[in-house]
Amino acid sequence: MNNHHSQPPVGARADFWFGLGLIIFGSAVSFESWRMPRLTELNVHPMTAPGLVPGLIGIILAGLGIVLFIRASRQRGWRISLKIPDRGSEILDQTRRFLMALVLCIGYAAGLVGWIPFSVATGLFVFVFIVSFRWQRNLTIPNLSKIAAFALVQAVCIALAVTYVFETLFLVRLP
Repeated sequence: MNNHHSQPPVGARADFWFGLGLIIFGSAVSFESWRMPRLTELNVHPMTAPGLVPGLIGIILAGLGIVLFIRASRQRGWRISLKIPDRGSEILDQTRRFLMALVLCIGYAAGLVGWIPFSVATGLFVFVFIVSFRWQRNLTIPNLSKIAAFALVQAVCIALAVTYVFETLFLVRLP
């Protein structure tokens, strides 16, 4: 049922445009980061140049945008339709998930970082994020235990890795 007249999934169209936006934004961030002063005249360590971290983040965003763009293109996300499909519940679910991610990210940045040690804040954020997005209504205790164990391992590994990378490699003092 993959003929030329069928419409791509709503998610494919959104992913196509969002991926394109990420490519543009990530490329612009990387370009501007490259133009930032490197402070070599002050004998500053190259890993502490002000444009390094934003540049790496820009490259990662552009790379993820490319992956999203290609995946959506394969699902024909580039097709524009004048007919609006009835996918209200799918759009409502996507909106709910976006708002949940937004609240969690703001809570992490404004509510945790700076109030508790960075590694603890990061681990707590990762744990809550994973559990929140894996949560389902009729979740059994064994499945919830598996999700919690997975989230805990991820939280500890990511918190330790991020803290190590920023403090040791980028020489950034974390809050």
